[in-house]
Amino acid sequence: MSEQRPHIAIYLRWLNGGGAERVMVNLMQNFVQQGLNIDLVMNTVAGPYLNQVPSKVRIVDLKAPRMLASLPKLASYLQQEKPKTLLSSLHYNNEIALWAKALPLSATKVIVSEHNTLSVHAQRCQTDRWSPLLARLFYPWADGIVAVSQGVAQDLAEVTGLPTERIEVIYNPVITPQMLVKSEEPLDHPWFQPGKPPVILGVGRLDSQKDFPTLISAFAQVRTIKPAKLLILGSGREKKKLLALGQELGLAEDMAITGFVDNPYPYIKKAAVYVLSSIWEGFGNVIVEALALETPVVCTDCPSGPKEILAGGQYGELVSVGNSQFIAEAILRVLSGQKLAVDSEWLEQFTDKISAQKYLELIDNIS
Repeated sequence: MSEQRPHIAIYLRWLNGGGAERVMVNLMQNFVQQGLNIDLVMNTVAGPYLNQVPSKVRIVDLKAPRMLASLPKLASYLQQEKPKTLLSSLHYNNEIALWAKALPLSATKVIVSEHNTLSVHAQRCQTDRWSPLLARLFYPWADGIVAVSQGVAQDLAEVTGLPTERIEVIYNPVITPQMLVKSEEPLDHPWFQPGKPPVILGVGRLDSQKDFPTLISAFAQVRTIKPAKLLILGSGREKKKLLALGQELGLAEDMAITGFVDNPYPYIKKAAVYVLSSIWEGFGNVIVEALALETPVVCTDCPSGPKEILAGGQYGELVSVGNSQFIAEAILRVLSGQKLAVDSEWLEQFTDKISAQKYLELIDNIS
């Protein structure tokens, strides 16, 4: 280990291609620019975002693929390296981080962040069904608790019984200088060439939370009225099911699923409309990315983040969850030219600068 002590350590299972991992990468990039010493502590050093970790970040490999096996190793790390603060996100990382602090009675302050509407997520996701109980039992141990939206904070307070003043709402650091630069990279895809039909874009893991079947059904309705293409950027266990649905609806030539894309921003920027069809979210990073890149948004009014990001529908179309007809109608309104302008000052709250500043203020307040 280096003799240089980290000011902040960030704990993740691995750098999976999800929104919470993207948030931590963006925070790391900003912290490094401010001259902070950062350790990224992972159970397994792997994942599609690994190449985006700044070179000045020291990576600590716990070599513990199983969550419980990471507990004594993380506790040992805290005892030896003594970071000022440990930031953790996602279940069950948060509980491991809190237990690891308790084992050696470490002086490190632990901040846990909640990225999902926990009550809904636990009902829908079997692997996280115990997360509300664990949060109720162990989140009170945290020195700081962050929720990524007001809706997540309210839900977390109800689930855990914690007072709302114990929960700090910090929106995700989505808009970064790197994102804006990457959006300008060339896009070599035949559907985005001049004169081609408009492309409707979906982005996210191919699982039940994102409800891509409803988006595909909505696209089928759009196609009966207007030529268009549907492109989904993402990977996951439902890919075969989604492609089969597209085939069944006669969309094989006009629908594609790319898999995980390292740089989605040119796709977002050039899409005619971005659609989020989720049943639930904690925040909705891609909604912010689309707004920042001036791409119109159609979004389900799911718990919890989308309504907050879109200011109750002022900056994008909000429709009922699971209603393909309403999604189709909203898409057609956008394609007919009914686009909502977005106030640039509104977007400032979603920048890495503002988000990182709020995290650092929280760190200072608990020190």
